[in-house]
Amino acid sequence: MFVRTSKFKHIIGKPNKKEFCYDEIRITKSSWDSTFCSVNPKYLAIITEAAGGGAFLVLPIEKYGRVGRDAPLVAGHRAAVLDIEWCPHNDDLIASGSEDCTAKVWQIPEGGLQPETNLTVPVSDLVAHQRRVGLVKWHPTAEYVLLTAGADNMIFIWNVSTEEKLISINFPDMVLSASFNWNGSRLVTTCKDRHTRVLDPRNGSILKDNVCHQGTKPQQAIYLKDGRIFTTGFSPMSERQFAIWAKDDVEKRLVEMDLDISNGIMFPFYDPDSNLLFLCGKGDSSMRYFELTEDDPYIFFIDTMTSSDPQRGIGWMPKRGLNVCQNEIARFYKLHTKGFCEVISFTVPRKSVLYQDDLYPDTVGDVPALSADEWMSGKDADPILISLKEAFNSGGADGTKGGKKNGKLPPSRPKLAESKLAGGGSSQTASGVNTSSGAVADSNRGSSNATGDSGKPVDFGGIAPEEIQQLMDDMRKMKIIIKGHERRIKHLEEQLRDSTASQAQ
Repeated sequence: MFVRTSKFKHIIGKPNKKEFCYDEIRITKSSWDSTFCSVNPKYLAIITEAAGGGAFLVLPIEKYGRVGRDAPLVAGHRAAVLDIEWCPHNDDLIASGSEDCTAKVWQIPEGGLQPETNLTVPVSDLVAHQRRVGLVKWHPTAEYVLLTAGADNMIFIWNVSTEEKLISINFPDMVLSASFNWNGSRLVTTCKDRHTRVLDPRNGSILKDNVCHQGTKPQQAIYLKDGRIFTTGFSPMSERQFAIWAKDDVEKRLVEMDLDISNGIMFPFYDPDSNLLFLCGKGDSSMRYFELTEDDPYIFFIDTMTSSDPQRGIGWMPKRGLNVCQNEIARFYKLHTKGFCEVISFTVPRKSVLYQDDLYPDTVGDVPALSADEWMSGKDADPILISLKEAFNSGGADGTKGGKKNGKLPPSRPKLAESKLAGGGSSQTASGVNTSSGAVADSNRGSSNATGDSGKPVDFGGIAPEEIQQLMDDMRKMKIIIKGHERRIKHLEEQLRDSTASQAQ
């Protein structure tokens, strides 16, 4: 009997301890079919209940524990927020769509929102839809290009830096999901009329059109890295099912599989580096995960992670925000109905403590490959990739933080190749560039040599300046930790002395 081997066969999914999760969040009670959550290496955003308008919460990713009712919110919408998504090229920018018929783009101040101060002024206000905006989606390679879809059966594609509407596409019914392909040259959508369509996003022309699932409940569709399309939906008997379709062709089905009978929509989360795919059903208490292949049968079931609580919403961390030192390959932020956000980490157990190249091929970074004008002119480019090995060498996945943007969008960044030519190999030359990433080291770190009292460079025996800087940073962190322990020990000694004295009396 043939037994298939896979390096992902023994993936372990494990929730974080409660002290490393988020609690007392007023999670939205909306019935809209959205994940209600978006996450990047710096911030966690969750749509919340808000009186008199729409709002969502933004927390620094390391700020665990109780959130509280007085936490500052992004609260500039006049009606409920339905969807949010972080910009893939700037970790301080987030887009939101609302029942007030608008989409907005927000600039989060460095370090997060200020205590007791709501953010109410967006950097871009996108007004064109005639009914609620239920979907926002960033372009994967073009800077500041955003797709919005509304209940007016329209898709608009914007240049958010100028608030200019680039493309308008009319549909027969409301669009439920949208996904760009690897380089953003194609768009796949699912619609309330049950049709899945492949389009050219620059002109709106329909290239392929098919009813992929016969059930009437909402469907989802995403592009895979190689151009194939993955869809989820329902059969006429309300069985939940998924299917894989040929490259750019929703008329040629490669495989279809029934899963179970349930009402919850299945949201697919796809990792193009490992070809892993996670299925998270709304209202489910489990997550299924699969490995995709190029050959028949195209998909292999790995396992199911089950918990006791159903998920109201779910967020998915980009690859550059994962902990490569722990062989983490996926991290989810699961919203419970009782105001709790549970962090669930998926890891691949390995005995070796070395960097696992096979688990972490180069992944998508936060530098755009094109400007909005270049993309509109017809240019295509694959995402610019980065290595995660530097995050491993630094002992973690804590990225550097970008500078403040003074309440407005920063200027477009030069492409990576141009930056290298202009800056002698440096990947960033423009000022105000956000380099926040779980895998990219500070561009200024190690830029100057260490010097002694005489002003001459000090010889550290061949150790790179970057490593010296990292050691100095680690020492400073250790000093802070030690001082904290000293204060705690002193406090405990005083308590013990007072307790002993009271007992002696």
